[in-house]
Amino acid sequence: MRLPDRPFDLVVLVALAAVAPHLLRLPAWFGIALVTLALLRRVARRRGAGVMPAWQRVPLVGVIVAVIILHYGSILGREAGSALACGLLVLKLLETDRVRDARALIGFSAFVLMTALLFTQTLGFTILLCLVLVVLLAALNSLEPAPLEPAAHPLRAGLRNGALLAGLGLPLAAAAFLFTPRLGAPLWGAPGLDAFARTGLDDRMAPGSMTDLLVDDIPALRVRFNGPVPEPAARYFRAIVLWDFDGTTWTRDSTWRRAREETVEALAPAIAYEVTLEPTDRPWLVALDVPLEAPTDTRMVSDRTLVGRLRVATPRQYPLTSTTRYRLADTLEERDRRRALALPAGFNPRTRSLAADWRARNADDGAIVQAALGEFTKNFSYTLSPPLLGRDSVDDFLFSTRAGYCEHYSSAFVFLMRAAGIPARVVTGYQGGWYNPLGDYLLVRNSDAHAWAEVWLEGRGWVRVDPTAAVSPARVERGGGAVGEASGGWGAAEWLRDLRNRLDVVNRLWTQTIVQFNSLRQQSLLTPFGIDRAEQKDLVLALAVSVALLLLAATAWVLRSGRRDRVDPIDAAWQNLREKLARHGVATRDDEGPLALRQRVLPALGPDGPRQRVADLFDRYIALRYAEPSPEPERALAFASAVRELRLPRAVRKTRYGATK
Repeated sequence: MRLPDRPFDLVVLVALAAVAPHLLRLPAWFGIALVTLALLRRVARRRGAGVMPAWQRVPLVGVIVAVIILHYGSILGREAGSALACGLLVLKLLETDRVRDARALIGFSAFVLMTALLFTQTLGFTILLCLVLVVLLAALNSLEPAPLEPAAHPLRAGLRNGALLAGLGLPLAAAAFLFTPRLGAPLWGAPGLDAFARTGLDDRMAPGSMTDLLVDDIPALRVRFNGPVPEPAARYFRAIVLWDFDGTTWTRDSTWRRAREETVEALAPAIAYEVTLEPTDRPWLVALDVPLEAPTDTRMVSDRTLVGRLRVATPRQYPLTSTTRYRLADTLEERDRRRALALPAGFNPRTRSLAADWRARNADDGAIVQAALGEFTKNFSYTLSPPLLGRDSVDDFLFSTRAGYCEHYSSAFVFLMRAAGIPARVVTGYQGGWYNPLGDYLLVRNSDAHAWAEVWLEGRGWVRVDPTAAVSPARVERGGGAVGEASGGWGAAEWLRDLRNRLDVVNRLWTQTIVQFNSLRQQSLLTPFGIDRAEQKDLVLALAVSVALLLLAATAWVLRSGRRDRVDPIDAAWQNLREKLARHGVATRDDEGPLALRQRVLPALGPDGPRQRVADLFDRYIALRYAEPSPEPERALAFASAVRELRLPRAVRKTRYGATK
């Protein structure tokens, strides 16, 4: 049966809704082409065009495969595979013209929609996909034959049915999620197969490179401390140390793999805590400054930073111990000293001159550090929209623009220190965080990304110096989100930001219970039943038992529902007509047939009453019920609609005192 225009429009909408979650990840030109092709198919069908011939569709499939290979280099992997699925889904519209094709397309749309979960599994995104899935199920339900008694609000009824179908499938989905044996790591989590860049710290820093990160309010990590939470001024989370500067960009030292680990002496009790790091697609981990040991499958680099064996492709939890008061590298090797003093030739002459003047007047390194911090407190401002800098970026910043954020201040400070003969380096990570009392953890967002400096002082080792704190103390005391421009639109309303942070406990619970549900946790599911380590056969048996119980429950529900009395739509309309006649004053009897009732009712309606309309309804009912074994649905619907539209005035009744009512 050919699909009517309105259901076909709904099918086009379903296809576009399934492709929509992928559009931000697909190449812009490819996404625009898919949406345009779907809309053109809808316009062409409205004009009477049929399905596209096979000799035209097959070359289009080849074109889509070719462009995907040219862009991604392969048709394998998450990105290329999802792009291919989106393209094939839109091409399916070109051959969709019947109900059977529409059902197949909606089923394929559900598959394409769920592939978006291969890229992100956040709670909000999952709920959004479930809502779209309800729309898909409603569209699938709308393709069923129309009932004899139509709903007063078809769209609302369709969405209700779609939600009901999704709800009925939830128990089965939960059983499959819990007991389907899973691999130790997802197939799509293999390193090197993910071309989708995630937001996170980079091992390169240049003025302006962290702007996108500082306005991003997505959670970066969550930290649960075994004891009291450190004060805001001590919440520095170390990630990457940058040693090399080429005049424009700071980069990580290329010899870190061969260097010896710097010694650390704790000057305060160690702090034990656990970090849950969000995916970054990068290998380095984050630790409270400074970590004392490396967790499993992680290496402690010479500059006390942590590098994992694999990239962080899924949320990762790891325990750590750190100290916030320490003496780091009380002796500096000559090779490290040369690296920490190196400056590119021919850059920033005014800054070099200023540093040389400070050195000529002060022999003490600590005094030079204080002189630099005092300089930053004069006529400098914190902003995420600083003016552009030229070739001599440090000169431009110190003597001209005097406005920037942590990248500008840490870069200029380290350059000044090196020019004055003091070993220095840049450290990037996060600073601040919001303590969530409901979940008892510290929430650190991407907007809390920060860069500071470390200088090496005789007898003290590497000492943290944060020049940004000299310009904007609120950045350290209240975190990145407290600075107006870094709040991403939340800073203007404190209560909204607090509400968002409090709701994060739900996201954390979702991450721990659903996203991080792996094979190790699955093996302990059957512990209450005496199975300490569930093998695959145990999980398969549990899945089979769960499915069997769910099917038995569904069968019992269907059988119980089937015993309920079901009213035929024609009989329901006939009963409605009799009730309207009774309210009009014409009583009806249960033992009276339609012909006898017709002969008695019509004279009682009077010459001015709607006699002809009532007579027509009687004739239509007799024809529908007795003239044919299976009346056409359209005629039955028309009869029910005519009965609903019939209006008869209520009978006038007299009270015992003669009044009317």
